[in-house]
Amino acid sequence: MPMERVLLVDDDLVFRDRLAAALRSRGLAVKTAATPAEAMAVAQAWTFDGAVIDLRMPGGSGLNLVADLHAGWPSARLVVLTGYGSIATALQAVRSGAADYRTKPADADQVLAALRGEPAAYDREADQPLNVPSLDRMEWEHLQRVLADCGGNISQAARLLGINRRSLQRKLARYPPVR
Repeated sequence: MPMERVLLVDDDLVFRDRLAAALRSRGLAVKTAATPAEAMAVAQAWTFDGAVIDLRMPGGSGLNLVADLHAGWPSARLVVLTGYGSIATALQAVRSGAADYRTKPADADQVLAALRGEPAAYDREADQPLNVPSLDRMEWEHLQRVLADCGGNISQAARLLGINRRSLQRKLARYPPVR
């Protein structure tokens, strides 16, 4: 099925406008929305072939939007594009009706490939070593993200992580591991 009309749903205005402009320069008609409610209003008023949907948005979850769009427009190709990728959300997205799941940063060509059902292409050359972060670095980043999600409340973050508040404070006080 040719991809001609795309619904782009993301709360980040700069990212949304740049991606929309890039997709338009590739010949697609693009309508944008910042929230799931706006997206549903656009979807009901406009015919689209595919949608690019962010996971985390104010006013609702991108996963719920994927399920709603899939139920109302089953022939549309739905692509989830998120900065908070995980295996769990990828599985949930696919079960909800997403045809593809990509993580940010992604350029317009990668998004267009996902909309067209083409496999993900990697720019990494075969002879370059993988830059895999250490477990310490991943732990530090996870702690930072949970703390940010808790609005900086260390006690709440510690409860969510299942560790002592003082232990969390000690871990956060360390500099982030380099790799």
